[in-house]
Amino acid sequence: MSKTAKFGPGGNSDSFRAAGGRSTLQAPGFVKSLGLDCYEYEAGNGITGSDEMFKAIGAKAIEHGINMSFHTPYFISLSSVEKEKRDKSVDYIKRSAEVSDLLGAKTMVVHCGSAAKIDRRTAMGYAAETLSAAAEMLESNGYKVILGIETMGKINQLGTLEEVIELCGISKRFAPVVDFGHLNARTLGGIKTKDDYKRIFESVSSGLGAEYAEDLHCHFSKIMYTDMGEKKHLTFDDSVYGPEFLPLAEACLELGVGPTVICESAGTQTEDALFMKLTYESLKKEGIKTL
Repeated sequence: MSKTAKFGPGGNSDSFRAAGGRSTLQAPGFVKSLGLDCYEYEAGNGITGSDEMFKAIGAKAIEHGINMSFHTPYFISLSSVEKEKRDKSVDYIKRSAEVSDLLGAKTMVVHCGSAAKIDRRTAMGYAAETLSAAAEMLESNGYKVILGIETMGKINQLGTLEEVIELCGISKRFAPVVDFGHLNARTLGGIKTKDDYKRIFESVSSGLGAEYAEDLHCHFSKIMYTDMGEKKHLTFDDSVYGPEFLPLAEACLELGVGPTVICESAGTQTEDALFMKLTYESLKKEGIKTL
């Protein structure tokens, strides 16, 4: 049975603020008013809100029928060479899980870590050790949220699709978060066609199980890159770097998968998320057949 993709922004767009938005408490109603489906709370620079505020945002999301997710702080380092930093990262993941459950978030997104100063297999070993401790912590505390491990855009970071799938195999509490802009950047423009997207879904399915591919949590934005990978996020006005959304929409409809697609464009994430949803729905009405 074919599933339906969902679309929404990561964080608050420039248009949210221009429309008078002053608090993320208003965000679920704002994205709902535009016809969007989901919202990712961005805590990349740290978690600063109160439990009462997170609970209130979660209640607003339920009121407006918006699916929530949460992005953990960027300073989490699963693969740090310093054990103290890896242990501290488990603490940050614990706080992120508390907040995610207050928000009603199904997925909390975490970055894999760096492999700049050590070889990749050593870095993967450290990340696996940290994630094993995180899985035990999540289970013993009864948190509901799934930890989503994100594909990354810089070549010296952990986070190839294969590495993410390997790390997700550690626990059923983990799931991949595929950032198509990141994968395109780290492969220097390697995502171009519908089949390129299909291979990503098929890799997730074969590596972890069909259910992971069918309900994939995703990020999408156009990203400038150099020979070292990701440089900066762009908007959909970019015509140089990509990737393009249309072949992803075609791939989703043909495969019958229903990903949650969070847009991380630079300031225009709400408008670009709406563009993706309208494009996807237009193709669906045209009758793209599922396999």
